[in-house]
Amino acid sequence: MRVTLERSNLLKSLNHVHRVVERRNTIPILSNVLLRAEGATLDMKATDLDLEITEATAAMVEQAGATTVPAHLLYDIVRKLPDGSEVLLATNPDGGSMTVASGRSKFSLQCLPESDFPDLTAGAFSHTFRLAAKDLKMLIDRTQFAISTEETRYYLNGIFMHTIESDGVLKLRAVATDGHRLARADLDAPQGSEGMPGIIVPRKTVGELQKLVDDPDLKVTLEISDAKIRLTIGSVVMTSKLIDGTFPDYQRVIPTGNDKELVVDCQSFARAVDRVSTISSERGRAVKLALNNGQLTLTVNNPDSGSATEELAVGYEREPLEIGFNAKYLLDITNQLSGTDAVFMLADPGSPTLVRDTAGDDALYVLMPMRV
Repeated sequence: MRVTLERSNLLKSLNHVHRVVERRNTIPILSNVLLRAEGATLDMKATDLDLEITEATAAMVEQAGATTVPAHLLYDIVRKLPDGSEVLLATNPDGGSMTVASGRSKFSLQCLPESDFPDLTAGAFSHTFRLAAKDLKMLIDRTQFAISTEETRYYLNGIFMHTIESDGVLKLRAVATDGHRLARADLDAPQGSEGMPGIIVPRKTVGELQKLVDDPDLKVTLEISDAKIRLTIGSVVMTSKLIDGTFPDYQRVIPTGNDKELVVDCQSFARAVDRVSTISSERGRAVKLALNNGQLTLTVNNPDSGSATEELAVGYEREPLEIGFNAKYLLDITNQLSGTDAVFMLADPGSPTLVRDTAGDDALYVLMPMRV
């Protein structure tokens, strides 16, 4: 294999694929990136056996061929080469090493044969549809913060995507929950998604996807089966196994009878929560919200370091109420709201609270209260 390409193109593609590779691997081949040169492109592929990313980049191919080299090492080398330079990748005749040359710099990397590289064979996909990258990004951004990190309830370690009829319109819905909070976002179901299986997209896949959908003009093709999802974003193809489990019936935890409405300026509220929570303990992080006649008093008490209070004028016309929340969870939710005001629908100090955005996008949040 002998191929020359622009450093910037090589770096961009490596940046997409190398992140999948775990730093510590018991299987040496999984530390490597597969490089395949043919025609006028260099294809790169990396996998951790659950997630696979491939990308094609334009290149000048003098001699077609394929090999695998350490992914993080190649990425670090290319990253440190000067801007605007050209990079030559050439395997030695015995195939045991590859030369990386640019200007006066020359590196030799150990290779492993491409025949050892695992293939995450996708099988057949039952549903295929297209989405604007900005729509997919909205679904992910609005929900991913609520994904559980608790390994025992593995079925919560991802975003649940499915279609559902809401007010007579078919919606594509994303839901995530960790048992303390729940995030739900909807958009009109794209053509081809009707009847798709409900799938749980793993946390790592969601994280990589978030970085790939930063160009709002792109279209994303999603292919879905019961066990896998494949996403094509420009020149990048990402294939991932899905979480094999049943997502709980989230509809049951969304309260319907909450009748006490609190309307608060989102930015002022977030800043006030951030300020008073400075004093909270790492373990507790509880902030008390006391509502009375158009006024909200935020209070934090920490027996070890002191207390803090702050008052805000709000829209609230019901009987006085005191309720406690985890300050971090409040901030996570207010960070997702795009409108100027946040609407809290409250019931009582022991019941879940519903949070909505005034911007009118199809997102809602449920937050469990804390004892304070």
